[in-house]
Amino acid sequence: MRGTLGYLAVGIVALAIAAVAFFPAQTAYRWFAPPGIVLSGISGSIWQGTASEAMVNGAYLRNLKWRAAPLALAKGRFQVDVEARPGAGLLESRISVGATGRVAFTDLQGSLPLETLEKPLGIGGLRGSATLRFDRLALRDGLPVAADGVLTVSDLVLPPVDRASLGGYRAEFFTRDSGITASVEDTDGVVDIAGSFELQADRNYRFLAQLATKPSTPASLRQQLQFLGSPNERGQRELRLEGRL
Repeated sequence: MRGTLGYLAVGIVALAIAAVAFFPAQTAYRWFAPPGIVLSGISGSIWQGTASEAMVNGAYLRNLKWRAAPLALAKGRFQVDVEARPGAGLLESRISVGATGRVAFTDLQGSLPLETLEKPLGIGGLRGSATLRFDRLALRDGLPVAADGVLTVSDLVLPPVDRASLGGYRAEFFTRDSGITASVEDTDGVVDIAGSFELQADRNYRFLAQLATKPSTPASLRQQLQFLGSPNERGQRELRLEGRL
């Protein structure tokens, strides 16, 4: 009798594992899809599957693929390797979601057209391309709490500033005890910029930069820079932005 119960228990456990391992992704999406995420063309299981199209907080993605790590659940987190194509680009990352809701991206890398972020950022006409490589990027309640990596933007078109291309820029992010800091510089931008960004743990942020014109700076942008006040002896004007997220 004891042996029979033992075999029965093993069978139930095996059946439960199989049921979870092969649980249809389409069913899981209907039951548990978080707000802001819309998927279509779903196939596979919750542990390994694909979606032909996805909309994540207004950002359009296609050819989404995922492979989860079930053993990570024993450590209290859900972990999944994800690959997706935002337009002509490609993004890859390992994503971990903890019991507290903290979302961590590790080995995040790829490229994407900036028009993918037009709706999420609320910037109409945003154009250009971005390349990113982050060792880690962590979010809590939708806000960054850790960031270590490099973001490069080329052929930037930012209509609120100018409808012509502003060129290329680079930002390198670091995680500090006080929050997230970044150095910002132009690569081939129409404005010479040397700046720093800081996002503190209390959600206050500050961006401080020195701007200077170049021969390629459009006349309309030169006029806007004059509102920043008189330049220093090196022809630089200070831009300071502060606020709270």
